[in-house]
Amino acid sequence: MKQLLVIALAAATLTACNSTGNPEFRAIDYGPGIAPIAGSLTYGGKAKARFGNMPVGYTFTHEFFNSFGSRVEERYRVLEDGSLDIYSRRITPITISHGR
Repeated sequence: MKQLLVIALAAATLTACNSTGNPEFRAIDYGPGIAPIAGSLTYGGKAKARFGNMPVGYTFTHEFFNSFGSRVEERYRVLEDGSLDIYSRRITPITISHGR
């Protein structure tokens, strides 16, 4: 009976983990609908600068550090209305060497 309870608890814990959690924990994210995170140019609903003068389809990279100290690289695409779309994100953890 104890073994069945442990297995059921483990199964419930593992099914609670899914890919729709905090986007700051995902290492690589591609495709439409990537949610902005703190530090993204589009975080808070609007871009921090005007991009309407850039050609439609223009892409560029924005790099910053997230709240966990990891390096984040996002690729943006300029849409027809001048707004920005995040089409890829790569999060690289920062490793600290101890001089060895």
